Order: sequence, then structure tokens, then C-alpha cells
Amino acid sequence: MANTDITQRSQYERSDLLAGGEGIRRGSEKGSAIYTVIALIIGIALCVAALSTIESWAQWLVLGVIVVTTVAIMAAIGPNRKGSGSRFKIGR
Repeated sequence: MANTDITQRSQYERSDLLAGGEGIRRGSEKGSAIYTVIALIIGIALCVAALSTIESWAQWLVLGVIVVTTVAIMAAIGPNRKGSGSRFKIGR
């Protein structure tokens, strides 16, 4: 960038020329869908097994704390939170 004039620099920084990730190959969408279905089936089976074995209020309390902690972590590291940089556009 040191040896460019103002016209070359403005062409380089044009927002329509910036890489937006459109050309990135993400893999098979079918494989992702199959993985999601299998993970959901396993997750549901494990939830049913856990809920059927809970016997006391203390176990329900522990399960509740685990769920609340998981939701809090999801909110803390989620891509839509304020300050995550997901809405930051380079060059605009």
C-alpha cells in the first residue's frame, strides 16, 4: 500500500471488491443435515434417559443449573451479541 496513489488505493478499498466469503467452500450441506439429524436423535435419547433417572429435588436442581449455565454461555459467546464484531464490515 505504500507505493500506491489515491486512485489505486480507492480501487483497492472498494467495498464491492472486498472478500465477503461468497467463494469459500463450506462442504456438503447434505452431510451437515445428516449430522444434525443424528445429533438430535442422540441428544433426545440422552435427555430422556437423564430425565427418567432423576429421583430427588437435588438432582433436578443440578440439572437446572446445568441448563441455565449452558444458556448463559450460549448468550455470552453467540455471534449476535453486541460487540461480537459479526456486523462489522471492513472498508465501510
